[in-house]
Amino acid sequence: MATVRLTRAGGDEPPVTISRDPAREAAEHELSKPAYHQNDPSWFMRALNKFWEWIDKLLSAASGATPGGAVGLVVIVLAIVAVTAALWWRLGTPRRSPTSTARLFDDRPRSAAEHRAAAEAHAAQGHWNQAVQERMRALVRSLEERALLDPRPGRTADEAATEASRALPQHTDRLRAAARDFDDVTYGGRSATPEMYQRLSALDTEAEHTAPSLAVPGAAR
Repeated sequence: MATVRLTRAGGDEPPVTISRDPAREAAEHELSKPAYHQNDPSWFMRALNKFWEWIDKLLSAASGATPGGAVGLVVIVLAIVAVTAALWWRLGTPRRSPTSTARLFDDRPRSAAEHRAAAEAHAAQGHWNQAVQERMRALVRSLEERALLDPRPGRTADEAATEASRALPQHTDRLRAAARDFDDVTYGGRSATPEMYQRLSALDTEAEHTAPSLAVPGAAR
C-alpha cells in the first residue's frame, strides 16, 4: 500500500507516515469545507453549462454528418422551424379536455338576434374567438326561444349540445363539435379560425330552419 510521508515543522522529529486512503479521506474532508467553495457556480449554472456543452457537441456532430456541413445543418433547422410554425398556425395551441363545467352565458340575458349581431360584428373585425363564442350562444338561445331547450342560465356548451341533440338528432355530431370548439376557444387556449366560425354559423342557420323531432316533449310543431 502506498504511503504519504509528512515531515513535522522544525525537522527534529521523525516524519509521520500515512497510508494513501486515510490521506485521501483527510484531503477530501478538508476540501469539503465551505470556505473552499464560496465562489463555486450554483447547481443551476453547472447544469446549464453541461446542457450547452451537450448542445455544442450535438451540433458539431450533426454538422459533420450533414451534407454541406454547417450550411446544411442550418437549412435543416430552418425547415423544422418552418414546419413547426405552420402546424402551430393551422392547429392553434394544443387542445385541453373538451369538457368544461363553466357556464355558456353570462349574467345578462340576451336574445339570439343580439348574440348573432355581436358575432357578426366580431367577425367583421377578425376577432374570431369572440365571434365563435357569440355564435354558439346565439345557437343555444335560439333553441331556447323555440322551446326546444329549457332556459337555464347555468347550462354549459356540452350540456346544451347533448340536450339539443334530442330535438335535432340529425345535427348531433355538428352540435357536439360546436360545443368542443366553444370550450377549446373559451377555456382551452385555442385560437378560433374563420373556418370554425363559418361552420358554426352554418349550423346555427340550418338548426333554425330544421323541424324538431316529434319525440321531444313540448317541442314546437
